[in-house]
Formats: sequence, C-alpha cells, structure tokens
Amino acid sequence: MTEPSADDRRTADGDARRPADSGRDAGVANRIEHGEGPSSADGLEYDVVSVPVLVIGAGAAGARVAIELAESGVEPLVIGKRDHGDAHTTWAAGGINAALGSLDDEDDWTIHAADTLNEGHHLNDPTAVELTAREMPDRIRELVDWGMPFDRTQDGAINQRYFGAQSYRRTCFVGDRTGEAMLEALIDRAQELEVPYRENVMITRLLSDGQRVSGAVGFDMESGRGLVFRSNHVVLAAGGFSAIFERHSSRDDENNGDAQALALEAGARLLDLEFVQFHPTGMVGERYGEEWDGRLVTEAVRGEGGRLYNTEGERFMERYSPDQMELDARDVVARAIARELEEGRGSENGGVFLDISHRDDDYVRDRLPRMVERFESLGVDITEEPIEVAPTAHYTMGGVDVDFETGETGVEGLYAVGETVAGVHGANRLGGNSLAETVAIGKLVGEHVASEVTAEDESPTVTDETRALAQREFASLETLAAADGHVEPTELLADLRALMWRHAGILRDEKGLREALAKLEAVRERTTDLRVEGGPTSPSFEFAVDLSFSLIVAETALRAALERTESRGAHYRSDYPEMNEDWRVNLVVSIDGGERSIDRRGVGEPSPAVREALEEGYELDYHHLE
Repeated sequence: MTEPSADDRRTADGDARRPADSGRDAGVANRIEHGEGPSSADGLEYDVVSVPVLVIGAGAAGARVAIELAESGVEPLVIGKRDHGDAHTTWAAGGINAALGSLDDEDDWTIHAADTLNEGHHLNDPTAVELTAREMPDRIRELVDWGMPFDRTQDGAINQRYFGAQSYRRTCFVGDRTGEAMLEALIDRAQELEVPYRENVMITRLLSDGQRVSGAVGFDMESGRGLVFRSNHVVLAAGGFSAIFERHSSRDDENNGDAQALALEAGARLLDLEFVQFHPTGMVGERYGEEWDGRLVTEAVRGEGGRLYNTEGERFMERYSPDQMELDARDVVARAIARELEEGRGSENGGVFLDISHRDDDYVRDRLPRMVERFESLGVDITEEPIEVAPTAHYTMGGVDVDFETGETGVEGLYAVGETVAGVHGANRLGGNSLAETVAIGKLVGEHVASEVTAEDESPTVTDETRALAQREFASLETLAAADGHVEPTELLADLRALMWRHAGILRDEKGLREALAKLEAVRERTTDLRVEGGPTSPSFEFAVDLSFSLIVAETALRAALERTESRGAHYRSDYPEMNEDWRVNLVVSIDGGERSIDRRGVGEPSPAVREALEEGYELDYHHLE
C-alpha cells in the first residue's frame, strides 16, 4: 500500500475513550489536512476526503478486501490506527488452516468444515464455514504466489502441523510467525497494486442515518486534526474486543470493541457477543513482568508436542481429556487450567507449566524460533525448562451480523469482515481459522463491494446532512479533549477490564453477571468526571475514546451472557453447566429507538457433503503423536 511518510508513533500505555451516554463526548482537535480542502462551521475546521470505498482496518482482512478491490479496478483507501504493517494479524503466530493434505491425504474441505462446526458447537453460520473451508486451499496457493515463505516438507510440499481439535494436520505455518509473514505478503501485494493507505487515523463515528452509510468521521492521531471520509461504501475490518478483559493477548490500545460499537450505532446488528475465546496459554505477568501479562504463547507449542503440568507434576489433561489431551478444544483446555488453579494446583504466580523440553533442541528452535527468542530474552530456555502460563482473553467469536457471501450488514453501503464479524466460529474458534477467515471471506467481500461501485461513487458529494453529522461529532470530540475532571481514562478502563475478567471470564453465573452490570453502570457514571491530559494527540485522549467503545460492547456482551442460560463452547455458566439443545440459537442484538434488544434466531444447516463428514465422526487421537 502506498502511504505518506510518518515518524514512528508513540506507544500508548494507558487505557480509555469518551463518556458513553453523553452524546459521545470525546475530544479531538478540529484541524485537518489533505482532501478537498478544509471545511468549517462554527469555528470547526476539517478536511474532507472522498473515496469510492473506505476500508477501516489495515490487518489481513482489510488488506485482502483492498487487494480484491484494486484487482477489480476500484481504488479503495485503507486506514489504520497504527503505523503501516503494525496490525493485530502479526500476533497470530501458529498457523493458518487449509485442507491441503500435505501430510494426511485423507483430509478435505468437508472435514475442515465439520471440525469447525464441531468446535463451534453448531452455532456457526454453515454458509460462512463452508465458504472458508472451500476457499482456503486456493488462498494458500495465492499467498505462495505473493511470496509467503511457508515451511516445507522434505519433498517440497507446504508443511502442516496439528492444532487443537483438528482431525488432521491442516495448519500451514511459517515457524511461529505465520501472521506476520502473511501480513507482509498481503502488504507487498497491495503495494504492487498501489493501494492508497493512511496510517495513524482513528475513526470515531460512521456517518449513517440507520439505513445507509455515507462515510466516517475521525482524526489524525499524530496531528490531532479532524477528518471526514465521504464514501458510499465502507468496510469495517477493525478487529474484536478481547481487550475489555483484564488479561488479554492484545495490546491495551487495540481490540477495544471499536468496530462493533461503530456498527451498532450505525444501525447494524451484533451477534453472539457472549462468546469470547480464552486461549489456554497466556504468559503469567508476575514471573515475566507486567508488560508480558496475558501475551500469547502460541498454540504451536502444544501442536509441536508441548505438555501441560500442574505444580504436583501431574500431566493434568489426562484427567479432563484423555484422548485429545493438550490438543483438545481451546475452551476445554482453558477450563481445565482454571479448575487446576481453583483447586490449588497452580503456581504462586497463578499459572501452570507448559513444557516442550522433551523434544529435540534443534527441532524446537526450528519450529518455534520466536518463542525461543522471546523467552531467552526473559531468562528462560524453553528447550530446557517449562513456560509458566494461564488462560488469557484472545479472540471474540461474536461481532457484527453479516451476509458472508457479500459482507453486507443490513445498513446500505456498510460491510464488515474478519474478527469484526460473527458467524464463522460459532461458540468457539478452531485454532488456525482466524487467519483463514480473513483471506477467504476477505476476497469474497472485496469482489462483491467492487461489483456495487458505480461511476457516481468515484467522487461522492458531501451533503449538508453529512456535514451536520460530522460537525456534531467534532463538537463531541472537542468536549472530550477539554475534559478536566479528576478520573483518568486508564483508571476507568482498568476497572472495566477487572469486572469483566472477574464476572464474565472463563466461568460465569447469574449473580456475577448482574454484579458486573451494576459495576459497569458505576464506571459509566464516573465518566462525567473524566480528565483528559495532553490534547487529542495524547495517549490519554486515545484511551478516552476507546473507553466509550468498550462500555458499549461490554454491556452488550454481559446482557447476552445473562440471556444464554446454558453452557456452550467458550460460554460456561456454572449455574447452567449443561448444553441445552433448545439454545441452539444465535442471539441478535440491535438498537431500536435508542433501546437495546436481544432476539433469538435459528441456526442454518450444513450442506449434505458436510453433514456426511459430521456423521463420519472424524476426531484427533493425540496419542499417536507420541
């Protein structure tokens, strides 16, 4: 992607955004650069940038949509919150799924789809699952053509490893830096196509009347100037909301629920927000330092033979999953670790131990180079000693409700893709499917959006209504920037994350969820006393903006979790510990007349070919790996 030059952006170290129910009061300065020339009203100045398609989010999903648009002759503008190439995709280290059959020639796309449905406890959108599984072999070959250096077998085939709950070795990889290598390949391809890109831009509102979208409002995070993006086609690809939990694998300034809050306020529906994946193996901060707390230890460690032990030296997964052991579904392994900790068999730092030292040293260094390097820098040699780990919030299965063949949200001109959306993963995500979804569905969404763009969309006009919406948002942002109360945004975000972790984490019940809602309301009330320091280019302001997104999404997730009175996948209710077939429905959240409502919707059925694969009952037997 082509981009303007920019200095390296400062690293934020706080947490929050603007008051939630106060007209979205958030501050951003009011000057802007580039575009059709500054516009102003009542002293507010801003730039207007008109583009046929605006892609919000510069990770793998946004990049793949943009590539497809460019190849179809449509020039999008991609905007990202971070420096170019710095996206959450790079944290997906272990691999990407495709039924290539490099090592297990019995595998095919229908078994991949069946594994995905089983892992999602059959709340997945079957169309989304089958599109992803069918597309992936071609998408892998495409990535190879674009320069992605997959690890190879001795005979030159793309190598594949086991990931949890997969019937066959299906996960393609580049050591343990797969996401980083994939994003590099996608960016290189986008740059070949001269896709325009603008970095360090934060979107704070979509311009929408609830029926159709006409662009977006935001600000330049380096200059503080306001930006109006005028576009008849907007693609949301801005990630999930796992950072609303105290322990999470993201950085604090990303995955705060931006995309889901923007979509809901624009008139779109949200789906399945009660389903948040807690990855079994996050780093334990007390041992490695607070900056590492919750950071992901890739599933590739277990995929390459890593074993879990408690403080009594027991390989405890024998107790919970004797057949699939450490490679059972992520929700199963995470709950097993939580149980070990609860029953006093965890470390003083609140962890258990992941050990791969029984494998050959050279093998470990070859397959897991980034893990070896990271832990060596912290004084731990993983070829000789175990890693201390505990569950961490990692991925959100819930998100925007879309039609997966088009990416349409129900709001005309608004599309969504990637972790922003719900549907592919159901109640729990199969490891290796997050990267797969971004490129498989991203291509399809790009194709559809390109087919919708007309000559009139090349230079969309700025209407008086659009200007009025933008000016109201800028006034709200100014108010936030000038907030001079007594409470730091980081303090409120920390409280929000703590209540979500305690009451809506791996184990939930009605009492805790209701207590969480009460505490959340108290956090919201304290936003009236918010203090933002340093102006609109400061970490304080950015986190104040994040805070209002997080408040919206946290409340929605809590209410959905309270509504679903069963346990299924990543949603475990200790007061309703069994799965209930009557609850094989999706929970759809919408706002009507300012009121949030939750409705139930039945789940579709898979195709005959995938039903046949499900009936065959394919399943990993871990022990043949040892």
